[in-house]
Amino acid sequence: MTQKQHGFTLIELMISVAIVGILASIAVPNYQNHIKKARREDAKAALLSFANAMERHYSETNSYCDAAIDTSTEANICGDNNKKDTGAPAIYSNKSPVDGNDRYYDLSIKEADITRYTLWAKPLNKEDECGTFILDHTGKRSLDPPLKSDDTTRADCW
Repeated sequence: MTQKQHGFTLIELMISVAIVGILASIAVPNYQNHIKKARREDAKAALLSFANAMERHYSETNSYCDAAIDTSTEANICGDNNKKDTGAPAIYSNKSPVDGNDRYYDLSIKEADITRYTLWAKPLNKEDECGTFILDHTGKRSLDPPLKSDDTTRADCW
């Protein structure tokens, strides 16, 4: 009397492992790209909300000055002698995402004076292909390093 074998053969097991490996090699990079894109979207939304906070600050004080934590000293007052406000914001969060403990982008005031400002969202991941998001008082959006005409990989960053 022969006993019937139960289970998988080695070949069946190896084929299953190969299929799982192929699926993982496709799924993992797509998932990582999706996560990076979601973090960029959070940074852009935070930068636009930061610009709204700057506009509220302007409507209250009639100036974009004193929106940074590093507010001016007596010898270096924002608006006097072309001095500008720079650094971490005092009127908005200095990180993206704004809520929670995670931090993927640093938000900062590149420069602000009485009538204009430039805001930055700089990625903490140095290999981020989009680089730093820049938004100014006119709503102009740009990247640092600047976008080149033949740069198709960064064309859809903003």
